[in-house]
Amino acid sequence: MLTHLSIRDIVLIERLDIDFLKGLSVLTGETGAGKSILLDSLSLALGARGDASLVRHGITQGAVTAVFDVPGNHAARELLRENGLDDEGDVILRRLQSADGRSRVFINDQPASVTLLREVGKALVEIHGQHDERALVDPAVHRDLLDAFGGHVGAAKAVARAWRSWREGEQALSRHRAKVEAAAREADYLRASVEELSKLEPQPGEETELADRRAAMMRAEKIATDITDAQDVLSGPSAAVPPIASLLRRLQRKAADAPGLLDEIIKALDEALISLDAAQVAVDEALRAAEFDPRVLEQAEERLFALRALARKHSVAVDDLAALRDTMVADLADLDAGEERLGALEAAAEAARLAYDEQAAHLSELRKGTASALAASVMKELPELKLERAEFIVEVSSEAEDRAESGIDQVEFRVRTNPGTRPGPMMKVASGGELSRFLLALKVALADRGSAPTLVFDEIDTGVGGAVADAIGQRLARLAGRIQVLSVTHAPQVAARADTHYLISKSGGADRVATAVSALERDARQEEIARMLAGATITHEARAAAERLLRENAAVS
Repeated sequence: MLTHLSIRDIVLIERLDIDFLKGLSVLTGETGAGKSILLDSLSLALGARGDASLVRHGITQGAVTAVFDVPGNHAARELLRENGLDDEGDVILRRLQSADGRSRVFINDQPASVTLLREVGKALVEIHGQHDERALVDPAVHRDLLDAFGGHVGAAKAVARAWRSWREGEQALSRHRAKVEAAAREADYLRASVEELSKLEPQPGEETELADRRAAMMRAEKIATDITDAQDVLSGPSAAVPPIASLLRRLQRKAADAPGLLDEIIKALDEALISLDAAQVAVDEALRAAEFDPRVLEQAEERLFALRALARKHSVAVDDLAALRDTMVADLADLDAGEERLGALEAAAEAARLAYDEQAAHLSELRKGTASALAASVMKELPELKLERAEFIVEVSSEAEDRAESGIDQVEFRVRTNPGTRPGPMMKVASGGELSRFLLALKVALADRGSAPTLVFDEIDTGVGGAVADAIGQRLARLAGRIQVLSVTHAPQVAARADTHYLISKSGGADRVATAVSALERDARQEEIARMLAGATITHEARAAAERLLRENAAVS
């Protein structure tokens, strides 16, 4: 229930703090005193659309804080937990409205969105007026109210779960069918590609390894060419060793004929032959160390170029060719086993649909059985609300093929205000005063089922008086025995039945006007009810009538 409302700098309200109690609380006051401002402020705290015009003139920011005491298992606390907000203690909704149009939201002193504030506020408070449309126009709300009245919420949740299970099965089937069909269209391409990739057998990292090996062999090729040229010079057809060796032998034979003349030449030539022989040995060893094989280089280049050509063909990196092959193999496996898996998914989706149909049909029967009971419960309230000739109808239409998360039913509340007329939606058939009474009868029938813990009625007694107003007061008091009820009223019969009576007044001079709210004691209540009965001039008769209303309602309570 709402325990406290704090308003700062909203329109005519400069500073206002109100503590609310259980039961029926009424708010009264003269026209223009600020009753609508109070409700606009509460609505702002509950997530209503913000507006810069709500901020008091000359002030940069207004604020509204609403404090609620609700059980630990209440839907509002579940919303907070789902959104990662603290849900311990009171639920505190705070809205800051700036004069520049910006708005900030805090729930339990933690920043939140207006959307979440609206969801939490909807779970905590319902505000109804004679032009209220939320619960009376939207058939989805009608369906929820019918389920709440009949205690079908658990069955409705089971239907929703079955619907999601069926839809997930259908989506899995659709995805797999599309995959199999796509694979079938590409089967020949896939098989040829898998054969080509499998034949080449690419390995991750192979491109880098081959490129490095190719570069190394190309470097070795250049060195080997130079060494081979050296070998040709040293031991080829034009090599210098044979002529030098022949010349050395001739000079050695003639050295005895000219002692000392040829010794240095013979020595130098002998050393040259030794060096050339050493060079030949070194060249041979270098050729063996280089180990260059043109065939190995050619094979490495051919594989590297083949890998890169295949990568370009499939628009992937060379290192991804192996993964591509595995993917294609899996796609072919899906194609080969697709029909069998497709059949299994079809069977699962069909089983889920049948399970949904069974539960939805059961829920539909529950709803149809409850519809007449809800209509009868509302009809029971109508005579004393001077709607004895009216008829309230709960219409349930079902179509087995129109499957939805909420079931297969469309639920609509319809009324007939006079015998012989055609029933229709309440908003189109009922007048403003009739609409408010239908709404009150519906809320009494639902009581604490399908209702927020706090109900606010904004002048639903407008246009009625006497016995009808008294009947409205009785039903508001009856509702207040189960949930908290706040009513803005002009009817003294309603005000007299309140557990708590608040007077909304306006004070100030020509330059500054402010709205104030005060809880009335017994004597002040009598005076206010007398004013409501008599108008501007309060007479002794009005005070006596007010006293009588208060005594009668005190005796009843």
